[in-house]
Amino acid sequence: MTERRGQRRVNLVYLSLLAVLIGVATGYGAVGFRGLIALIHNVGFSGVFSFVYDANEFTPPSYLGIWIVLVPIGGALIVTFLVKNFAPEAKGHGVPEVMDAIYYRGGAIRPVVVVVKSIASAISIGTGGAVGREGPIVQIGAAFASSVGGWLGLAPWQRITLVAAGAGGGIAATFNTPLGAVLFAAELMLPEVSVRTFLPVALATATATFVGRLYFGYQPSFALPTDLPGLGSISLESMLAFAGLGLVMGFAATLYIRAIYWSEDFFDKRIGNDYLRHVIGMALVGAIFTTLMMNFGHYFVEGVGYATIQSILDGHQTLGWMLLLLFAAKLCVTSITLGSGASGGIFSPALFLGATLGGAYGALVEPLLPSGGSNIATFAMIGMAAMVGSATGAVLTAIIMIFEMTLNYDIVLPMVAAVALSVGIRRLLSTENIYTLKLARRGRGLPKSLHANMFLVRTSGDVMDERVTILRSDMSYEDFVRMHPGLTGYVVVRTGRHVSGLFEVSAAMHTVESMKSSGSVMGPVAIGQLAHRDFTIARRDDVMFDVIIRMSRKRVDNVLVVGGDQRIPGAGDVVGVVTKDRIAESVGESLTYRSERR
Repeated sequence: MTERRGQRRVNLVYLSLLAVLIGVATGYGAVGFRGLIALIHNVGFSGVFSFVYDANEFTPPSYLGIWIVLVPIGGALIVTFLVKNFAPEAKGHGVPEVMDAIYYRGGAIRPVVVVVKSIASAISIGTGGAVGREGPIVQIGAAFASSVGGWLGLAPWQRITLVAAGAGGGIAATFNTPLGAVLFAAELMLPEVSVRTFLPVALATATATFVGRLYFGYQPSFALPTDLPGLGSISLESMLAFAGLGLVMGFAATLYIRAIYWSEDFFDKRIGNDYLRHVIGMALVGAIFTTLMMNFGHYFVEGVGYATIQSILDGHQTLGWMLLLLFAAKLCVTSITLGSGASGGIFSPALFLGATLGGAYGALVEPLLPSGGSNIATFAMIGMAAMVGSATGAVLTAIIMIFEMTLNYDIVLPMVAAVALSVGIRRLLSTENIYTLKLARRGRGLPKSLHANMFLVRTSGDVMDERVTILRSDMSYEDFVRMHPGLTGYVVVRTGRHVSGLFEVSAAMHTVESMKSSGSVMGPVAIGQLAHRDFTIARRDDVMFDVIIRMSRKRVDNVLVVGGDQRIPGAGDVVGVVTKDRIAESVGESLTYRSERR
């Protein structure tokens, strides 16, 4: 069933129950997806058939030695086959495809995406691709929710709400961050944030988190050492240092965004064959992480990279030059992985880039700060939030998720400042974030911010056209023209005290000429014959949100606005007319006001 056919509206209770079921399914989907990644990784790197894999621990040297580079090459061949033949939209980092479905396809995502995205992304990540698991699980959860909405024939806004619930549930189960997941859906997925949309999303994320915790435990994504000093009373010097980090991250996030799409353009233009393109890309990725293993003892940049982040937070990586090297290497391999055709997310690489660059910055400024003012781990955590918030545009999501992933409250204040500055710098350099740029390159524009539509809270009395004249239905058109020369606006036609119709003065002459030329009337034309019933009734104080819904349900183009307290209003109570043209003018006025306020 296509989205255009789906017009069934269910009540909020039913929609919320569906969201809970989607949360359960998405939670188990995240469990299965991570298990599949573990299996592929263990088979590829260790030759062991096992679903046990802790991404926060470094992968030991492979028994294949330098020939481990063949593993990502083999993965590239399989991924290209799956994406090319079954679901091209499974290529890349996933979230833009969900946003495109929400804003341009009524929430419709093909069911096959669930299967192909799961397998392709698990292979990309498990064989060493430097991408994250959050983008795929967002797309998987959203595709499943879209399928449910399609099967039930739900109205577009309800299907979109379920898609956002599936996306948020995927994030929640993957990172154990229910609050951040709700904000992720609100900031990036929901065109409307209200009780009817927020409640299902919140229930889905809570349910998915519960399922995830049954299998992954209640601990945060990253464990902080018990001897990590708190920030306590933050000095002015420390706050200035954190602000400086925010500025640096703004430039770095812009570099990250541009590197991803520059790499994509480079591979698309230089290598026409899909298989060859991805094989070459993943051969380069394998060569880079194998070189790091041979020279520094760890693969560092392969897969999601959480082991490196955990090592930085544990204080095991403190050399500034080494952290900068890892930043550059991860930026390179992530750009190559996605640019050459892999399937995976950009959130985890952003965490890695933020931790390494933040740690390198901390190593530089730490000796200059008062004793106990900060440490490398603190700068790494704040760097993660700044990089994620700036690159994705999801500012609140970044702040809350990093807090949930580390459970370190001391960093919240400097983190807010750093994230705000980083986003400001990135917006100056790139108006599009890493998600919206992909759609903008296709000509698909998306809102740059969430805002209340001020027009919708205006009343019909504020919007109406007051140029209304009330006349008897038996008046002839000739008498009407003679008695009301130069009249503009609308005529409400009455029979007795009841409204029998409506017509626009400017269109009346054309209507009369058409009636006479067609021979449908003989002799004088009464204005009652010019009137139509294409209208509904609204009170002066009815808000436009409700009025527009009423117009849509009754399929009319006009609204007669009445005053007074009469239970059944008459023609004499009509004080104005709201038309679709008048609605468009009022929307323009509200947008003009908003732009002047910015």
